[in-house]
Amino acid sequence: MSDSFSPTRQFLRHTLATVAYRGCKTLRDVPASFAEFKSVDSSRTPVQIVAHMGDLYDWSLSIARGEEKWHNARPLEWNMEVERFFASLKRFDDYLASQEPLRSPLERLFQGPIADSLTHIGQLAMLRRLAGFPIKGENYMLAEITTGRLGSDQAEPRQEF
Repeated sequence: MSDSFSPTRQFLRHTLATVAYRGCKTLRDVPASFAEFKSVDSSRTPVQIVAHMGDLYDWSLSIARGEEKWHNARPLEWNMEVERFFASLKRFDDYLASQEPLRSPLERLFQGPIADSLTHIGQLAMLRRLAGFPIKGENYMLAEITTGRLGSDQAEPRQEF
């Protein structure tokens, strides 16, 4: 069996699709003022968190290639930063979908950068609520999450509450 079609690698790709779906739900339809919202003076702004998530997926790709490199990007304007996040996520998924070898255990990629991004998506959801722009809850078990769909073109929620 080709490494790119291993069940573990495919599960990790589904995890990235889940990040994209949840990220899209959290990042869409916010007013421009949300980008710079702070819950306390010492907290990161939403645009800084999104920039960090893009950095996490750039880092993930560098690790997978065996060329680990971290870069703290200077946050862009909100919409550009959101696009950068999804583009970084897609580049990493494209690598996982390829025949290229992985130079890191998948479990480490999950427990580090991927799990970190899920935490940050939760932070953004909480910041939205604090800023007065809450998102609806959803039964994510019913969500249409598709491996390989990594952009902001996610399916509409099936069961929100």
